[in-house]
Amino acid sequence: MIDAALMQGLARRARPLVSRLPMQPPARLLALALDHWLLPRLPADAHAVLASRTVEVAVTDLGLVLRLQLLPTPRGFVPASKAAPAALRIAADGPTYWRLLRGQDDADRLFFERALVMEGDTEMGLVLKNTLDAIGPLWA
Repeated sequence: MIDAALMQGLARRARPLVSRLPMQPPARLLALALDHWLLPRLPADAHAVLASRTVEVAVTDLGLVLRLQLLPTPRGFVPASKAAPAALRIAADGPTYWRLLRGQDDADRLFFERALVMEGDTEMGLVLKNTLDAIGPLWA
């Protein structure tokens, strides 16, 4: 396992470069990952609430700000334009997202410890959080 201090140092050095890069390629990769691991397990009611709304995912230690939309069709997730207002913003550092995806940490605990920040539409945030809790780890 990679040491946390080493990861922080790498992220700190990479941030000036990463934050200047176009966000479309990493947003597209995230959309493809969500299409693979989340979309097949996403209940219809959650799909309806999340569809056609922009979610901004910020990876704070790397300076990444990825914007996604879930299409109302079976096509899945796509990168969202910068012009589309974000209904929900989720921010955390990379290791926090990784622990969350692997089911090693609880979203509620991370939220109350301020390691995970959600801003915007509260209902949408709760639907997303409760859906992810019900599905379980996306990556084990």
